[in-house]
Amino acid sequence: MCLLKPKKAALLNSLVLILIGIIGYCYNSTSITALIPVFLGLGIFLCYVFYDKNSKIFAHIGVALMLLALLGLFKPLMGSIDRSDFYATLRIAFMQLVSFYSIVCFISSFIKARKNNN
Repeated sequence: MCLLKPKKAALLNSLVLILIGIIGYCYNSTSITALIPVFLGLGIFLCYVFYDKNSKIFAHIGVALMLLALLGLFKPLMGSIDRSDFYATLRIAFMQLVSFYSIVCFISSFIKARKNNN
């Protein structure tokens, strides 16, 4: 399985959350809570920027933010499905998919590092 390096996965996830979050907010700006994925994306982007300084700490913080994004988007996903809003469902599902993929990249990296230490 060909996975991205964790740092590139963090960049991908942060950009997707930021860009799609802003698009979703501009397209359907009913509440400021629509910007939550943008703020999570900014946090993940900061982890990407500081990843080389202390990769272990920022990797774990980044994965926690990714997991928060993945789980936090389930309620909006269910709401968009209930409203039959296809584009909102597509945007939210894509953000979740990229977050899940990034988490898999990081976890496989953690497992690989653990095996190399033993």
